[in-house]
Amino acid sequence: MSIRTPPLDMGLQLALGPILLAQGLYVRKTIPKLPEPDGDRAGICGRGQALRLLILGDSAAAGVGAASQSEALSGQVVSRLGGAFRVSWRLLARTGYTTRAILRRLDQEPPEPYDVALTSLGVNDVTSGRTLDKWLDEQSRLADVLRQKFSVRHFLLSGLPPVGQFPSLPHPLRFWLGRRAERFDGALEHWAASQPDCDYMGIRSGGEVTVTGVHQMAADGFHPGAEIYALWGEAASKRIRARWK
Repeated sequence: MSIRTPPLDMGLQLALGPILLAQGLYVRKTIPKLPEPDGDRAGICGRGQALRLLILGDSAAAGVGAASQSEALSGQVVSRLGGAFRVSWRLLARTGYTTRAILRRLDQEPPEPYDVALTSLGVNDVTSGRTLDKWLDEQSRLADVLRQKFSVRHFLLSGLPPVGQFPSLPHPLRFWLGRRAERFDGALEHWAASQPDCDYMGIRSGGEVTVTGVHQMAADGFHPGAEIYALWGEAASKRIRARWK
């Protein structure tokens, strides 16, 4: 990797450490544990040009906060693409997945060709204390695995959401994680711009997926709600159509 970013204010981290640890433990105990919604995680939809789509990532990719998979990211993307493509799709996502966990999961999967990979990764890397440099290395490794083992030719990388606005997080934990997430997000956008087969898609105020307020989020104040999933699906389908039509 060519990007090397210094760590966030280590003195501030040391000073806030005990508070951040206590608040982190409190949040883990108090945020409602929403389930991954029921519904298909693979299938074929639509008619037209063949398109093979792999969606992979964390709880947001898995649809937490939606009532069903049809309302979640996978359903929103596939239904919109189905008007122009015959989409063969699969969802590989689970609550808690980091980029490293996805890499381990893909090691266990048999080779299967896909045209497009849509990812949602980074929040769990931020909250688990993964360093930015290690995360970027893992993002690069992930792209290599998907290219070499799964024949992926187009990567659509979802940016990190505005963690610093999540109402379920108390201050200063919200400030700290939000700041880390912004740095991870900026680095991901920069890295994607250096890869000709990668597109970055911002999830924030003013981004392609515009998050404007708490009313768009799920009941836990941490995951997307139905409105965000619909916006996300629309933005992703537009990016994919732009590359493949």
